[in-house]
Amino acid sequence: MASIIEHRHPLTNPDEPEHPTKNRPDKNKPADHERGLKYVQELGLANARDIVKMIRWNAKYGIRFMRLSSEMFPFASHPEHGYKLAPFASEVLAEAGKVAGELNHRLTTHPGQFTQIGSPRKEVVAAAMRDLEYHDEMLTLLKLPEQLDRDAVMILHMGGTYGDKQATIDRFKENYAKLSDSVKRRLVLENDDVAWSVHDLLPVCEELNIPLVLDYHHHNIIFDPSIREGSQDIISLYDRIKATWTKKGITQKMHYSEQTSSAVTPRDRRKHSARVKTLPPCAPDMDLMIEAKDKEQAVFELMRTFKLPGWDTFNNIVPYERPDESRKAVKKKAKKGKKANGVNGEAKDDIEVPEKIVSAEDFGMGGPQARVYWPEGMEEWLRPKKREIKKAKEGKDRTPVLKHDGDEE
Repeated sequence: MASIIEHRHPLTNPDEPEHPTKNRPDKNKPADHERGLKYVQELGLANARDIVKMIRWNAKYGIRFMRLSSEMFPFASHPEHGYKLAPFASEVLAEAGKVAGELNHRLTTHPGQFTQIGSPRKEVVAAAMRDLEYHDEMLTLLKLPEQLDRDAVMILHMGGTYGDKQATIDRFKENYAKLSDSVKRRLVLENDDVAWSVHDLLPVCEELNIPLVLDYHHHNIIFDPSIREGSQDIISLYDRIKATWTKKGITQKMHYSEQTSSAVTPRDRRKHSARVKTLPPCAPDMDLMIEAKDKEQAVFELMRTFKLPGWDTFNNIVPYERPDESRKAVKKKAKKGKKANGVNGEAKDDIEVPEKIVSAEDFGMGGPQARVYWPEGMEEWLRPKKREIKKAKEGKDRTPVLKHDGDEE
């Protein structure tokens, strides 16, 4: 955020390229809206270009389903500084959609918790509608094949209850009717872990023809004494939930996560664990989104545990080594005492180790041995431990150090 705001100002020397220390934006010069807009659009384009890399990486390791970040294009739905994605991002997004189509990769989005069209505050509803239009435009510009385009949904929570669930539902219905047809085609509701259960939302979804995402973790911990924890009381609702998807020809989606093992309080139970240990009851033809702190590593863990398709396509990371990672040149100082490098044993020149060159296509793909997985708790395999500097204990006697005037320090 600070960097985006800062880049509204011209560079200290506009005739020279930007430099992180020598030529930065000068805050003493007046801010330029057009300059700031160009900067955030360039950030968005850089983010969008990475979609292709992520899709290809997923496809190599058997992952066919991914959620796109809502922050792809910063400030796109801002009330004052917002902007449309077309035409400046059309080509980049279309290229990403083309690759997704070739690899049959499903893409979804999940607008933030502040996107609430059932709010009693008009400004919140207006902001939510802008945000939904932004997400819809991003997905539309992907130009996905017909089925993948239907599957590119926007998953939304109902939000707060504002002291009256029925009044909130009524406002939701009223504002839902005002949404564009394109947004309505993509909108999906999800049960949450605080206020809105599957039992609350399913009748609304059936009435308005909105698919319902079942989130197992949310169902298990929702603060409602009338709901039994576990899947037993919702198995009877499976057919009704599935019908909300098939009616619109969209591939059904579910969310699965688990609470941290040390969770005791309701607040702690809401936190997702790093990885999940099992799979919920679900049909093999639906998309199951794993929501875990370790992201793709949590998926790999499940693939290895249950021998799911693709489990044998990746191997453990060798600690600190990845033959497909670019590494900057390392400057090493010559050892003292080698007169050839200088006078009086001082090093004269740095020795530069050539940088490893990795093609853009191979970068981050795991190398020839497909080393992309690390066991739980072994994140340190990715990098060496930092050297620990032992500090002298307080109060411990130190050997006196003599100053040059003979006095003790």
